[in-house]
Amino acid sequence: MPNEKRLAMLEQLAKKEGADSFTFYALALEYQAFGRVQDAFEAFRNLRAKDPDYVPMYLMCGTMLLAAGRHGEGREWLESGILKAREKGDAHAQSELEDALEKVPPPPSLA
Repeated sequence: MPNEKRLAMLEQLAKKEGADSFTFYALALEYQAFGRVQDAFEAFRNLRAKDPDYVPMYLMCGTMLLAAGRHGEGREWLESGILKAREKGDAHAQSELEDALEKVPPPPSLA
């Protein structure tokens, strides 16, 4: 359930110098819970710029974009996540990302 106070706190924490990766991740998830997909996407993009090795964001952002009908972007996040998970030796995350990618519809030109 979305929580206004938690969202406000996370927004403040994310503005601070040295905010950690989990803060941006939690902020993105909270925006997502409120249905604020574009704000969540921006938080995920900020996290990716700050810490591209933070593997959990790829699955969460990718599946959020898919649910929003943004299949091309969702596919790109999932594919990037698979590469990162493989690079880090995280077989569990890689498997989850691959499972999510299998559910992505093909681009219209290939359907």
